[in-house]
Amino acid sequence: MKIYTKTGDDGSTALFRGGRVLKDNLRIEAYGTVDELNAALGVANCFIIDKNIKEMILRIQNHLFIIGADLATVSENKESAVRTSSGMVNFLEQSIDTIDTTLPELKNFIIPGGTSGASHLHLARTICRRAERKVVNLVQTGDIEKNILIYLNRLSDLLFVLSRYENFVNKTPDTIWEK
Repeated sequence: MKIYTKTGDDGSTALFRGGRVLKDNLRIEAYGTVDELNAALGVANCFIIDKNIKEMILRIQNHLFIIGADLATVSENKESAVRTSSGMVNFLEQSIDTIDTTLPELKNFIIPGGTSGASHLHLARTICRRAERKVVNLVQTGDIEKNILIYLNRLSDLLFVLSRYENFVNKTPDTIWEK
């Protein structure tokens, strides 16, 4: 299989299971941002030492492939596609609850940073928020499942908690925002 097809030379791209749209289409922007988030998580995972967190991030990366496919599938072909599920959201919520209980109570806003792993997780969190903003418009059209939006919202929360956890286990204090 060739890597290049030349079919996108006109500025269009194929959707999963049929149809073509321009590459600046909101659907393409959304799944492109999810892809960017996935790559950012891959970089963050290079700096994480904790085996359980590394496995969690890998599972999330697999979820993001499902979300990307869901975003790239037109509504008339959705029935045969793998879908973003409430179980995926539950995994994030359980992970947040588990990790958050190990952290000191948060009483202030914090400045993104700390260890390399925490810094990359903060960056992934902001990319996740951008993906979420792109998906909001698609959900309002009724063509995209709301579970995608919910998942991205919970994922950004988990990435925040993971960044704090990464600093905590590496004995690197979070930087408190000073007014």
